[in-house]
Amino acid sequence: QLYLVESGGGLVQPGGSVRLSCEVHGYNFGSYAYGWFRQAPGKEREGVACIAESDGGSFYSDSVKGRLTISRDSTKPSVYLDIVNLEPEDTADYFCALGGGYVCYLREDLYDLWGQGTRITVSS
Repeated sequence: QLYLVESGGGLVQPGGSVRLSCEVHGYNFGSYAYGWFRQAPGKEREGVACIAESDGGSFYSDSVKGRLTISRDSTKPSVYLDIVNLEPEDTADYFCALGGGYVCYLREDLYDLWGQGTRITVSS
């Protein structure tokens, strides 16, 4: 059974950094795209970064570009999201998602499998 498990969230001070991890369990070889989405309190979920497993091609939301880096380790397999210079506005539940395809997009409807989420709270 294929499922995702996120970890790495917690309380972080403004200006700090964090690495979120998404472990892929029950993995079968295929062409997948991985996405990170977040949902802030009282707001809709938004896509922030995605990466294609095939060639590592990635895409970022304009709202977070420059502060986020998505990466993958196909040997584990796992997907990571590094966030630097955290701001209170980054406080949200962060979800890892998996979808099929050689290219990634930040569209929720393209992702079939979701993790349970991990929460980042940015506060001093």
